[in-house]
Amino acid sequence: MLERETRTILLRRDSRGVTLTPAGRAAIADARRAVTAAAAAVRSARATGEAAGGVLRLACAQSLTVSVLAPVIRQWHRRYPEVAITLREATATDQVDVAVVPAPVPNRFTTTVVADEEIVLTAPTGHRLVRRSTVRIADLEGAPLVHFAPENGLSTWLDQSLTRAGVRPEPVMRTSVTSAAPQLAAAGLGIAVSPVSALSAGFPGAVRSFSPRWIRQLVAVTPAAPDPLAARFISNLRTRGMRVPSDVRSQLTADDPPA
Repeated sequence: MLERETRTILLRRDSRGVTLTPAGRAAIADARRAVTAAAAAVRSARATGEAAGGVLRLACAQSLTVSVLAPVIRQWHRRYPEVAITLREATATDQVDVAVVPAPVPNRFTTTVVADEEIVLTAPTGHRLVRRSTVRIADLEGAPLVHFAPENGLSTWLDQSLTRAGVRPEPVMRTSVTSAAPQLAAAGLGIAVSPVSALSAGFPGAVRSFSPRWIRQLVAVTPAAPDPLAARFISNLRTRGMRVPSDVRSQLTADDPPA
């Protein structure tokens, strides 16, 4: 077939056997590489189809890296060493296989709920709003708020949520880093309203649930029905759920049902 395509004699055939012509010797190295590459492509595709190899491209909201994705990625590094995982901390879903973001997302994507996340109040220890075990959203009226910068998607989301509740806190500063807002609140600059995933172990301030509890869903987003590799990763995310540090969890209440 290669001889017909190149219109060149590559093999010399005689009664003593088959030998390469000069043109054949020139072509054989590339031909061997082509055969090897084709075999490798088959192996890679089969491994990905069987969720045992390939490349998995992930994206997630900034605060979810440690609390949601890291435990599963660590597990995959041990269990599926042939799978290369890349991670981008962003909520954009283009050019990724799985994105983990807060709901809702546009209907053109396939989504799977992987965890529920609580929205909490953080404040300095001893602040008037943390003297009780829970806080009402109405209690935030006029309170000094460590807010999020416009480039952080939580900024618009929080403004809309508080507006719907008819509450107007007073922003005293803004930060683009999600995990910085609770830390700044604990340092005495005001209060903060943030996902619980923004809090790390040893958080120095006070943490309170809202009453009723304020919950948002986290979803795994894929451009279409997930392939076997993405489906297995999403299943592991659902099984693992969200990790909340024990010292943070001890300050939260489970008495009230979620809103």
